[in-house]
Amino acid sequence: MLSTILTKSFSKDTALLILRVITGTVLIHHGYEKLANIENFADAFVRPLHLPFPIFLSYIAAFSEIGGSWLLIIGLATRFGALAIVGTISVAIYHALVTSGFNIYLLELLLLYFASASSIALTGPGNFSLDEVIIRILKSEDTEENTSSKKVKSFSQESEIKEGKNKGGLIKFLQANILSDISN
Repeated sequence: MLSTILTKSFSKDTALLILRVITGTVLIHHGYEKLANIENFADAFVRPLHLPFPIFLSYIAAFSEIGGSWLLIIGLATRFGALAIVGTISVAIYHALVTSGFNIYLLELLLLYFASASSIALTGPGNFSLDEVIIRILKSEDTEENTSSKKVKSFSQESEIKEGKNKGGLIKFLQANILSDISN
């Protein structure tokens, strides 16, 4: 059991789980705060950037933080949720830089959220997520289909495979001839 806990894979997956859950949990309240008073948020953060449709963009920001946080927490469509958070936090970082300059006290939390969400988007959710469960189910169904299709092939499947080979051969033939004509 100790060797399982100390393996690189288990440690990485546990670290990603902790990062996902903590990031989602502490970020989710920002979205709910935006929804609580959307007009004030739009006046304070969106209108100073002179962006169009400030109320609409404020709702987008709130729902991307709430939805993205929930996706991180449960590990479903994790990269999509992390990218939604990265987008919203990028605008927040831009706002902080435009309105206050390089003020580390305003930027530090935003940069931590940005780094966490970017790391999750780049590495994926890890094995302790619903994404991984879905992938494993789909892979097991795919292998079951492959083994059953190897046992019994119908005439239509064989003809489709032959047509695919002919198309690949035709494409290769055309590429070889077109490339040879161009190079001459």
